[in-house]
Amino acid sequence: MRKIGPAAVCAALALGVLTGCSSDSGSTDDKSGKDGKGGTAGEAGKNAAVAAAPKAGQVGGRGTACPLPVEFALAESWKPKAVKPPKEDEPAAFLISQGPVKLACEIDAKPAGNIGFLRVWTNDNGGTGTKPMELLKSFMADDKYHRKPEYRELKAGSLAAAEVSYLNAAPGYEDDPKRERAFAVVTPKGGVVVHLGGFDSQEHEEMLPAYELARKTMAAV
Repeated sequence: MRKIGPAAVCAALALGVLTGCSSDSGSTDDKSGKDGKGGTAGEAGKNAAVAAAPKAGQVGGRGTACPLPVEFALAESWKPKAVKPPKEDEPAAFLISQGPVKLACEIDAKPAGNIGFLRVWTNDNGGTGTKPMELLKSFMADDKYHRKPEYRELKAGSLAAAEVSYLNAAPGYEDDPKRERAFAVVTPKGGVVVHLGGFDSQEHEEMLPAYELARKTMAAV
């Protein structure tokens, strides 16, 4: 893992605010992984199997830092914190909404040695017939900087899920887009999107074991 300096941390936090604290995306897409110009999404995915990190904590259930419609395991030193929604007329209000979901929990990787977050987005529209793929594509459609998305259906724990890998070409990353990933599930208590970004593609790759741990241990509550 790389060492993190104060300047790098500040830069990452500033970029998070500028890009809506999320997936920074927005091209047209389809299930086959084509981008809006007919290209393939292989550059974005890099979907080789990633081993999950060892379990060292839990979030989402009763008594944890973030009450959520799901619960899942945390990697060592990753620190969860519930996101308090601002009032609708506050300047930061737009930062915590993306498509049909709102930011509910940020799980910070800095104590574990990386710059980035697992961000958990939720809504209360459970039981409405929405499919994970529909939820995920609605989430991505509200982010104008994504390129070459690659979608797939899979499992998150025992739950049906949809996942996307893509390139983030937000301001500052136009010439060297970074890899990002997210998955969605739908439970009777609401929909959930879990997103992993990172300061750059290297940071993203280093944090994937924590993301995989979250996905493989996902359960409805």
